[in-house]
Formats: sequence, C-alpha cells, structure tokens
Amino acid sequence: MDERTRVKNDTPEHGDITFSGRRASELPPMRRIKVIKMSSFAELTSPVHSCLVNRIYCLGVVVLMLNIFAVAQAPETPTPGQGSRPVSRSINNLFDYLNMAGTGTASDFRPLTQGERTDTYLKTLWNPIGYLKAGFSAGLDQFNDKPSEWEQGASGYGKRYANIIGQYTIQRTVTFGLSSALHEDNRYFNSGKEGFWPRTGYAMASGVLARSDDGSRHLSVSQIGGVAAGAFVSRVWQPSSQHSLGDGAVSFGISMATNVGFGVVKEFLPDVGRAIANKRKKH
Repeated sequence: MDERTRVKNDTPEHGDITFSGRRASELPPMRRIKVIKMSSFAELTSPVHSCLVNRIYCLGVVVLMLNIFAVAQAPETPTPGQGSRPVSRSINNLFDYLNMAGTGTASDFRPLTQGERTDTYLKTLWNPIGYLKAGFSAGLDQFNDKPSEWEQGASGYGKRYANIIGQYTIQRTVTFGLSSALHEDNRYFNSGKEGFWPRTGYAMASGVLARSDDGSRHLSVSQIGGVAAGAFVSRVWQPSSQHSLGDGAVSFGISMATNVGFGVVKEFLPDVGRAIANKRKKH
C-alpha cells in the first residue's frame, strides 16, 4: 500500500465522527450511538445558543453604554435652565425601550388609563435605542451570515435590519392590543426587595408576568402572545432556511428567554446608575 492510499484510509470520511482519536464506526455500538447523539445535539443547539448570546450581548452593550453616557454627562450642580434635558431624554428613552416604570417600585403601582397605555406603546415602539439595538443585531447577523440566503453588503444588511424591526413592531403592536383588551400592565416595577436572590427571582418572573388593574400578578397573555406573533408571522418573509414552524418556535423561545434574562438587568440598572453617580461625585 503506497503512502497516499494509507493516508486516505486513515482519514475519517466526511461525516464520520471521531471520539478520542477513534472513528465513531470503530466504537462499540452503544457508545457509537451516544457519540452521534451528542454531536447531533451540539449541531442543533449551536445556532440557538449563538443567537441568544448575540441578543444579550447587543442589548447589554447598548444599555450599559447609554447608562454610563447619561450619568457621565449629567451636570454636577445643575441649575435652572441648564442643559440637562438631553441627558434626561436619554434616560427616559432607555426606560421607555425597556418598558420600565422609571425607578418606581411595585408599591408605587397604579393602573394605566388607555391614553397612558397608548403613550407607553408609542414611546416603546418609536425609540432611538430600538433602532440602535436593531443596527447592532443586524450587524452581528451579517457577520455570522445569517440567514445565508441574504447576501452580504448593503442589500443583505438592509434585509436583516428590516427583519429585526418588523419582528419587533409586530411583537409590540400585538402586545399592546392584547394588553388593552385584557387590562394587563407589562411595565417593569422595581421589586423594592432586599438581597440579590429575592430580587433576581422577582426580576426573572417578571419576564412572563403582568399586573392586573388591582396590582396582582399573573401569566402575561399579552406578552407571550406578542412574542409568539412576532416570531411566527416573521416566517412569512424569511428565506427557506428560516421558514419553518420549528424556526418560529426557536425564535419564540429565544425572545422569551431574553425577556426573562433582561428582567434582571431592569432590576439592577438603577443601582448601577446610582453607583456610577456616587463614584463620580467623590471625584
């Protein structure tokens, strides 16, 4: 046997999984099945993990940068008429985008009028932070060539950006309609609790809960319905690799997980702002 033949035979064929230096086909049957299952699970979950990390990274960077910017630009001794309005506007935009009731706690809750509900919806939807975050997300999708059918360059970036904006618009609009009909309030109120774990537990639960007019919390039909609508309706314009109901289910799961995770960001964000402000005052 010449050298080329020997190397060819010793090289795993395409799709032949190796484990500890051995081909899967050379392993005992039960161990071979286990290795193949592990490989298939990794291939299945890798895109989901990547997409979730990308969303968390994007929104985390935007939130942190804007929070630091707002505090850093605040005047140390503001006087009447001094130019602090742009800073206040930045903070308000941040709270509006995150659907936060400012720094108010759960004990400050009062039900929204329909006019206030509509105003909150519009401020959440037409928000510069939303467009900025969509730009970051579209850039990451472009870098990862996702979906692959949408080309690179300005045209591909435009499609990815429009996809994110479209999905978000559907989500927020359906949530607004359902919350108006069901009298659900999805705003985030700070827990007012003490201790990391009690606050974290409250924050994570808030990702799937809403308040009724009496202040009691229950499963948020409007929030879940809005996320589901955005995830599945957006399949209409997605290319074939992202067009199935399974892809919609994955998008729904990622969006809900992101909502739950960012409940924690909302809970501790005012603390971060106060810590930065206090540190700045000392200097």
